[in-house]
Amino acid sequence: MNYQREEKYPFAQVERKWQDYWAQHRIYEVQRDSSKEKYYVLEMFPYTSARIHMGHVRNYSIGDVIARYKMMQGFNVLHPMGYDAFGLPAENAAIKGGVHPADWTYQNIDTIRSQLKLLGFSYDWSREIITCSPEYYRWTQWLFLKFFERGLVYRKTASVNWCNSCKTVLANEQVEDGKCWRCENEVIQKNMESWFFKITEYAQNLLDGHIKLMDNWPQRV
Repeated sequence: MNYQREEKYPFAQVERKWQDYWAQHRIYEVQRDSSKEKYYVLEMFPYTSARIHMGHVRNYSIGDVIARYKMMQGFNVLHPMGYDAFGLPAENAAIKGGVHPADWTYQNIDTIRSQLKLLGFSYDWSREIITCSPEYYRWTQWLFLKFFERGLVYRKTASVNWCNSCKTVLANEQVEDGKCWRCENEVIQKNMESWFFKITEYAQNLLDGHIKLMDNWPQRV
């Protein structure tokens, strides 16, 4: 038996209609409201060396579900989005493509923003953050100087995870089976002089604070 659909559901038209409505009425822009309990949802910002892929969609869908759930519970939810726009990977990608790093970065930001809006996530776009913007990183610099003034940052030589292809240091979480998570190049150990934060000054405070997490966090964490 053959079944034929007489007409197709106009996904693109319906999605565009409601996305335009949400933007026009600013329904996800958080307002100051002391009568509501606050709730903050933040997913990891995307790198601007490329565009959105399904891994991003998975992560941001989870955050969006939490944000919407809390909204329905009556919380005043702040759900911003931004772009991790500093770093050598983005610069290397731009150079490889023959484009100025600033142009490459902001072109990708425009594309990522449009992709996220098409996905309909509940972001407050009035609070968008771009980490390579002077309006943002001036505060990073200010905080660093305050740490430095109080002797909480210092320089020393230490062994780091180094990707010779990306020309950058990698966190342990970015090394998968001895390879760079981004380019799959073999990661080597390299001695390098770097800045360090003296978090050991607060080690006991951190340990004491773990007691509050024991009932709600996995033991491995």
